[in-house]
Amino acid sequence: MSLDLRYTTPGLQHNAIEPHATVAVWDGDHLTVHDTTQSIHQTGHYLAWRFGVPASHVRVRAEFLGGGFGGKFAVWPGTVIAAMAAKAVGRPVRLALSRTAVNRATGGRTASTNRIALGATRDGRLTSLIQDSITRTGSAGGLLEATSSPARHLYGAENMLTRQNLVAMDLMPNTWLRAPGEAIGSFVLESAMDELACELSMDPIALRLRNEPTKDPTGGKKFSQRMQREVFETGAERFGWADRNPEPRSMRDGEWLVGMGTATAYHPVLRLVADVKVRLSDDGSVLVQCGFHEMGMGAATVQAQIAADALGIAYEKVRVEYGDSALPSGPMAGNSNQTATVATSVLAACAELTRKVSALARRTGTTGQEPAAALRAAGRPFLEASVGSNTRLGALGSQGRFLTNFLKDQRWSKAARGAQFCEVRVNADTGELRISRWLGMFDVGRVINPKTAASQLRGAVVTGIGMALSEQSLIDPRNGRTMSAGLDSYYLPVHADIPPIDVAWLDEPDKTMPLGIIGLGEVGTTGVAAAIANAVYHATGKRIRDLPITLDKLL
Repeated sequence: MSLDLRYTTPGLQHNAIEPHATVAVWDGDHLTVHDTTQSIHQTGHYLAWRFGVPASHVRVRAEFLGGGFGGKFAVWPGTVIAAMAAKAVGRPVRLALSRTAVNRATGGRTASTNRIALGATRDGRLTSLIQDSITRTGSAGGLLEATSSPARHLYGAENMLTRQNLVAMDLMPNTWLRAPGEAIGSFVLESAMDELACELSMDPIALRLRNEPTKDPTGGKKFSQRMQREVFETGAERFGWADRNPEPRSMRDGEWLVGMGTATAYHPVLRLVADVKVRLSDDGSVLVQCGFHEMGMGAATVQAQIAADALGIAYEKVRVEYGDSALPSGPMAGNSNQTATVATSVLAACAELTRKVSALARRTGTTGQEPAAALRAAGRPFLEASVGSNTRLGALGSQGRFLTNFLKDQRWSKAARGAQFCEVRVNADTGELRISRWLGMFDVGRVINPKTAASQLRGAVVTGIGMALSEQSLIDPRNGRTMSAGLDSYYLPVHADIPPIDVAWLDEPDKTMPLGIIGLGEVGTTGVAAAIANAVYHATGKRIRDLPITLDKLL
């Protein structure tokens, strides 16, 4: 049995609630910038290079960010223009992009064309898997969209070939957008797996589990943790998958055709490095400093929890400072890396601080008392420990620590995983499509804060729903101009488009990661578009291979 299929996805834009904005002020050759950025330290280094000043002379602040999703990693023209203007007029300058300007002056996700071919035995064992993808970059740059990532790691096919082709075009450089590569790749692969299951008359979950690999298919590495079978089995029971009649167009509720679909969710693990300072004061309070980012996901809350637990003090006594390049250098906020990256250094700094406090307690005879008692007995207002390029714990420097973490992590194949379950209703007369139920079941390691984790996963699912049903960048082929530059022509999902989203996780720590944390910001987007397309096929018998799934494709 073999299939040779073609899938396409359109370009996408970010459209975060907060548009890009910059306030820039010069004081001699010192520049301070308040910017909507997900990478304050990288932005500072870029501006220092661009204006020919030492990096220490540039301070970038971004305490809160009203949405980023990858669109605020790069330094786009507005930031540089604001700094140029401030230098020219000798006074502070504020520049805020309109919604239209955001969509025409900052990059989004590339469009893609994908060929995928699957070969399998009659009992559903994959013998071959081929994915050939075409994506674009801009003539002024852009990023490779790793669309083959799911195909290279999810299933144990005997023969595999993945190829990514890049075409440079005279368009804005493309950039990261939530789950870059994996969002597209999971739509392609997981839609094709559903088609194969239909051709073989197999349950789609059974087909996926039959091809579960024992080691990474392309690298041969052991999995640090792989609980794909558990998320599918637990999720199927919770969702009521057994009630599904596998025949297309067989489930109906009055004028509504009902369909159920599923797909695998997958996102690889990335861990960078962070410099962290932790200070214990004689009043028992703790200050954690690191230049990481808060975009609404509760990053500061989680790091305060981690520090409080590591030091054995109440959460209310911990204060976290972040979002300022004057603080110890933190990682960019993206690729689901920030929580695990910062936690690694927070734990190390807390361990060093505990060692110092214990030594001081022995000298002052306050062993067994609260940590701050040792400081008061010694007459010291505070005691601190740091993890960074100039400390004993960070003697290798930031690059060395990154290499150390990278080499450790490369011993294993690491990823956040999940299973998406979707129920749709399609009006038999009008073609109107509504998602009526959703469940995302995930293997994301240890969850530090269930409230913020659930919020992140639900938001990621909403991103995938937009990708599946409505979002697309329309480009004028005559001049490369973005035509869908406002929310009147770029259709984001609204409340009426979103069903109750149930999310759950196994909460099984990955023993190779700090505190067992894997990272979960983006895995919730992967598999969403495929689960919807598969549910639409089950409801209507129509296979949609070109996103978005609009009304005209269902009539």
